[in-house]
Amino acid sequence: MATHDLKGKTIAFLATDGVEQVELTEPWEKLKGAGAEVRLVSIKTGEIQGVHHDEKGDTFPVDSTVGDVKADEFDGLVLPGGVFNPDSLRMDENAVKFVRNFFEQSKPVAAICHGPWMLVEAGVVDGRRVTSWPSVRTDLENAGAEWVDEECVCDNGLVTSRKPDDLPAFCAKAAEEFAEGRHARQTA
Repeated sequence: MATHDLKGKTIAFLATDGVEQVELTEPWEKLKGAGAEVRLVSIKTGEIQGVHHDEKGDTFPVDSTVGDVKADEFDGLVLPGGVFNPDSLRMDENAVKFVRNFFEQSKPVAAICHGPWMLVEAGVVDGRRVTSWPSVRTDLENAGAEWVDEECVCDNGLVTSRKPDDLPAFCAKAAEEFAEGRHARQTA
């Protein structure tokens, strides 16, 4: 992480209740430690509830609601997993548009575990090489993605990983892509 200077970069974390806590906190701390400004964007105000698999974890203060921000304000996007988190987010039209806008602007996006469900909903995985939690595989393939079982996959500014055990590789690659900035082949 130390080799990727993210000073001057602002990274959005899109999450809501049911976010897998470690998939929020570990990338958050790593990116912040590299100099990025990190902001929690959600579909609701106040706080969101983190989880450790199926047990409640900590709560986290929301910086902005997804209806009040635009992808233009950020240099990159992180989509943490947890089963309930992306399942709720993908039902929100503003959240789906927010994700899609990062691809339309060729900005790097990093999604882990169940987070790639948002990529399916935003219609941005056709022809892309990705990974995820195994239960999301069929959804990704049905949306046109090439799914692989690898620790971390990067496809032109789109970083994906399978599970919390992959977080070290995920965080390092996400930081690298955010430091590089826009990727011309990162498109919707």
